[in-house]
Amino acid sequence: MYVLDHSWLLVLLPLPVIIWWLLPAYREQSAAVRIPFFKDITAAAGIGATEGSVVPKTNLGQKLIAPICWILIVLALARPQYIEPPIEKTEPQRDLMLAIDLSQSMDTRDFHDPAGNLQARVDAVHAVVADFIDKRPEDRLGLIAFGDAPYPLVPFTLDHKTVQAMLADSLPGMAGPRTAIGDAVGLAIKMFDQSTAPDKVLILLTDGNDTASKMPPDKAAGIAAEKHIVIHTVGIGDPNAQGEQKLDTAVLQGIATTTHGRYFFGQDQASLQNIYELLDQLTPANQKTLSWRPRIELFHYPLGAALILVLVYHAIMWLLSARADRRREQEAGA
Repeated sequence: MYVLDHSWLLVLLPLPVIIWWLLPAYREQSAAVRIPFFKDITAAAGIGATEGSVVPKTNLGQKLIAPICWILIVLALARPQYIEPPIEKTEPQRDLMLAIDLSQSMDTRDFHDPAGNLQARVDAVHAVVADFIDKRPEDRLGLIAFGDAPYPLVPFTLDHKTVQAMLADSLPGMAGPRTAIGDAVGLAIKMFDQSTAPDKVLILLTDGNDTASKMPPDKAAGIAAEKHIVIHTVGIGDPNAQGEQKLDTAVLQGIATTTHGRYFFGQDQASLQNIYELLDQLTPANQKTLSWRPRIELFHYPLGAALILVLVYHAIMWLLSARADRRREQEAGA
């Protein structure tokens, strides 16, 4: 679409005509032959002496080119532009961190798949979380693995294939045999410090209790709440187990409550799948679409056309003048 950015400047188009109409021609006095009886002649003719006007003669080319050049100059001042079709950019409005427990207990085969077969907890987590990632194309995702200590596997990114690849390569025990829930929340808080997204969500999945953290989980949850980070906790262990293997539901519930999140318990792959579908509903797609229409300046075209017209006119006048001079020289020589 073609537009004039300063279209109001088109009011200047009739300016030369207005000036010609309002201002008289330039007048000047020049020397003349003195005649003693000049007054008698003018009196007899019934006329009087006045100041003369100097009006240079113009040819047809000047009469045509002058208004055309003025129109082109005013058009250039009005800044003609071509506005291209809009370019839209989708900007994520949520950063979502996945913190996955990869302690040695995640290798326990007590999870039932949809067919009823036993499988390792980590295999069920891989399948369900990978499907969850597929359904979040508009969110920036990050991945933390924790055991004895938390490790940032993937920073916040829209490259979900990388997140899935790192998730698939994660193995039980790679982060140590114990569980550091509080430290995992602390690392997530640190990674969220670099985030500018309005919505910040952490999904924490674990199958044990906190036995290795330097930061207590409740204190970490309090800091997260102050920074407006919502934490949803998912437990998949055995609440009736003892020691390291026991799932501390009270801690997970406390973390979720403090940060205005939800606590879920998954006892098999089907229930875990339902949990992540519910999480998908709790954190619906949230994105901002930015639209921008590039503008291409076109003022140099009319300005250049006016300059070319003037140069061509003067070149033609010079050629005609040169030809006339040669003709006079030839006639004089003859």
